[in-house]
Amino acid sequence: MKEATGELNMTVITIVAIAVIGGILALMWDPITNWIQNSFGVGADTTCPDGQVWVDGQGCQ
Repeated sequence: MKEATGELNMTVITIVAIAVIGGILALMWDPITNWIQNSFGVGADTTCPDGQVWVDGQGCQ
């Protein structure tokens, strides 16, 4: 009986941990996707200073 109770406790702890991680990920989803898009040039800010032009994958030049 003690072994079954221990397994149940670990199952509950695992489910709670997954829920907490999922909640944090849900709250941070927009900043994460924006960071990824800006880092890899998809939807990146293509506004360059005067005299420079945007070159895909290389930024302002």
